[in-house]
Amino acid sequence: MEINLGIETSDREQIAAGLANLLADSYTLYLKTHNYHWNVEGPMFNTLHLMFETQYTELALAVDEIAERIRALGIKAPGSYAEFVELTSVEEAQGGETAEEMIRQLALGQEAVVRTARAAFPAADAANDEPSADLLTQRLQIHEKNAWMLRSMLA
Repeated sequence: MEINLGIETSDREQIAAGLANLLADSYTLYLKTHNYHWNVEGPMFNTLHLMFETQYTELALAVDEIAERIRALGIKAPGSYAEFVELTSVEEAQGGETAEEMIRQLALGQEAVVRTARAAFPAADAANDEPSADLLTQRLQIHEKNAWMLRSMLA
């Protein structure tokens, strides 16, 4: 069935492409954060273990929202590791990071997601796609706050 949401097909495709990048970044950051949750060690273990759990739980919900928005636009959402690797700007965890390096790497990952969300925003805004713009605004707020909180632990 043809889709008529009041957004041109080319605009829907462009918006979905930006959201696909956001989905890939969010999923990669989810995996990285979950990895660090499992493997963090040191005197700040409990604090970081709980903080990382809060962040990866929020990301798990976010990836579903992002993918469902892509589908609502009538575009297939990426969903494989291979697709995410091609689309993400977040570096995977290497293994063996210290607790301090985990914090630093997650701050960098949060900032990468912010940049991706910000880059996707103009297409949604130009097409008057309020649901996508709202989703992007929410993601920006969450990731900017998380990046700030992580950076504050390194001061």
